[in-house]
Amino acid sequence: MKKIVLGAVFAIAAVASMSANAATICAGGPAKDGASVATGSFVQVSFTPKCSANTFVDGVDSSSTLFVVGAGSAKGKKLFVGSSNGGAVCALAAASDCPSSGCTAALTTAATAAEVTAQSATPATTTCPAT
Repeated sequence: MKKIVLGAVFAIAAVASMSANAATICAGGPAKDGASVATGSFVQVSFTPKCSANTFVDGVDSSSTLFVVGAGSAKGKKLFVGSSNGGAVCALAAASDCPSSGCTAALTTAATAAEVTAQSATPATTTCPAT
């Protein structure tokens, strides 16, 4: 499941764009089409991503050079964030792990918002742990 979530993060971070506000792309539940992603600041061609079962994915189109995504699984332990700023994708530090009941939409949204704040700073930083 973690590979599926990570794959979704890579795919969406590479090509997704929406309005300047945060948007929910995958809202958990069964595997299905996600929310349609329209052209915007970051993407030139609209598309509808596929969502894996039980995944939460949020995206934020901050500018023509910055798109941030956060993802988690209802059955998983880790939250993932990524951005178009260098293409970085990471699992958040253990202190940010989801409870044993799994990740939630609220936790995914909070992780995404924190990464937007970090990436929008001057100079840009990240919520990813140092490796």
